[in-house]
Parts: sequence; structure tokens; C-alpha cells
Amino acid sequence: MKNLGNMLKQAQQMQTRMQEMQAKLEAAVVEGVAGAGMVKVTLSGKGDLKRVAIDPSLMTADDREVLEDLLVAAHADAKQKVEASMAEEMQKATAGLNLPAGMKLPF
Repeated sequence: MKNLGNMLKQAQQMQTRMQEMQAKLEAAVVEGVAGAGMVKVTLSGKGDLKRVAIDPSLMTADDREVLEDLLVAAHADAKQKVEASMAEEMQKATAGLNLPAGMKLPF
């Protein structure tokens, strides 16, 4: 029974860490860039698009396709940073728990 008690205690600690991690992610802001900084996309820690900044020199009809590609690239950059941040926070939240290899949280 001692082992079960330890597992329950660890689960409660993990739940607390997960709540802290979610609050931290909600407050986080991540910027993705493309085209040497000519296009910037800002996402929240949860992946919500907050802002787009475009260098005025890209605002010509001839550069429309380039601008579209840069927007996609900047968003992908920001999304990758959000996911890396979330993975890092998840690792911190589950530190000390003996989880099976390859087990991903949240379920």
C-alpha cells in the first residue's frame, strides 16, 4: 500500500505542475519570422494567432505569392517554437515521475 500512496502523491504533484504549466503557456507569447524578419507572426502559448507584421516593401501586387509563402513560413516557425516550449514545460511537469518510455501527456 505504501507504493500506491506514493503513486497517488506523485499524481497530485503532477496535476499541480500541469496546472502551472498550462497557466504559463497561456501567458506565453512566441514570435515566428520569415524572409529575414520581413514577416513576423505572433502566437499565444496555446497557438492562437495574435498578430501579423509585414514589412511595407512586400505590399506590392507582384510580391503577393512571396508574401503568402512568407506568412505560412512565419506561422510554421512560431508553431514549432510553441510546440518546443510546450514539450519543455511538459518535461519539467513530469520530472521525477517514473512514466513508461514513449508515454505522452496529456493523454
